[in-house]
Amino acid sequence: MRRQADARSGVPKLLARVRAVAFDLDGTLVDSAPDLAAAANAMLEVLGHARLPEPRIAALIGNGIDGLVEAALAASTGRAAEPGPLAAAAALFRRCYAGRLFERSRVYPGVVEGLAALEAMGVARCCITNKASVFTLPLLDAAGLSGHLEFALCADRPEERKPAPTLLLAACRRLGIAPGDLLYVGDSRIDIAAARAAGCPVAVVDYGYHQGCSLAAERPDWIIASVAELPALPASPHVANLQA
Repeated sequence: MRRQADARSGVPKLLARVRAVAFDLDGTLVDSAPDLAAAANAMLEVLGHARLPEPRIAALIGNGIDGLVEAALAASTGRAAEPGPLAAAAALFRRCYAGRLFERSRVYPGVVEGLAALEAMGVARCCITNKASVFTLPLLDAAGLSGHLEFALCADRPEERKPAPTLLLAACRRLGIAPGDLLYVGDSRIDIAAARAAGCPVAVVDYGYHQGCSLAAERPDWIIASVAELPALPASPHVANLQA
């Protein structure tokens, strides 16, 4: 593959050394917190528990639906749920969420432009998420993103969930590339940990759902303000804009 360089600076570009880019979904491509929060609060109301503010629920996103339900219940009631009630609450949440996947959610600015630019450059694109496929695929369709991605891999089994590298490595096998040739773009320390475990370079967006953690402290290779920045990223890890 030819090295791409900035015509003025001669700085090699990241996309000259990776062959594919994989994206987290919630908090990276789509701001899904409004609909997730509405479903969580609908669940809590049915169960007779106190509602939570939307920002509080947004801070709990990242560990899949079961993790979100467990954390929301604990935050609302002040105690951990027993396995039986937790399973029932998770089933209720899924019913509440299925009908509102993309009512108030939105695609983040720069996502469509960035994906289109990668496609024009011949860079493979996919989605890797802890969200179950029963929600991921219709959400991508509703958001108008399916046509910009070659496939999506979802954590339909607990052992597949990030920070495990399972899905990232599966994407590499499907694409026929080495882990070092796949850039993973996410919004949380879970995403960073998954990429590190898989041996992939990692960039994080400076928006999304950080679960109250400093992403700079996790030392990702790049922090970006928009997916549209990806084509211009330098090949060497750039940490000048990281703030602990």
